[in-house]
Amino acid sequence: MSSQNINDKITLPYAEALLECANKNNIIDNMNNDLSSIQNLLAESKDFRVFLNNPLTATEAKKNVITKLLLNQVNSFLLKFLLVLVERRRISLINLIIDKYFDLVYKLDSITIATVSTSVALTEAQQKALINKLKDMTSSHTVKLETNIDTSLLGGFIIQIGSKVIDTSLAGKLKNMAFYLSNT
Repeated sequence: MSSQNINDKITLPYAEALLECANKNNIIDNMNNDLSSIQNLLAESKDFRVFLNNPLTATEAKKNVITKLLLNQVNSFLLKFLLVLVERRRISLINLIIDKYFDLVYKLDSITIATVSTSVALTEAQQKALINKLKDMTSSHTVKLETNIDTSLLGGFIIQIGSKVIDTSLAGKLKNMAFYLSNT
């Protein structure tokens, strides 16, 4: 069994519980903002990440730091949730749990995340046209574009939606052509 499957089996129940709590208390938007803030904190502070991930750091020390750092910064449900993660020695999975939580929220709201790689930045009109086309293709109410500039692309773009990849780049077209020619 792959480590991703194991992580999914561990993180999914926590993410589901967090979403259920947020939904039951009508604080989904608040929870989303708080979780984004925690993700940013973890991304910006290597020391904090190392502190939380260190299995030799005492549970009480982790609880004290989290409480002092986040007491008036996040809602009380989320603070209690983080303390439960520390208690159960799952705090090192917090980023994966947050990612899984957002996946569930996006499914709940029928939001599709599309990652677009282009050689140059898309204009506002191009982004809107692409979003409308992706809405039709995926039957989603909302499409959220995450754009990446990949200077190695000579032309076209690559879109990834979950495990599906749409490659309209010049290199992709050449690969398809070579594959077609080698199989005829």
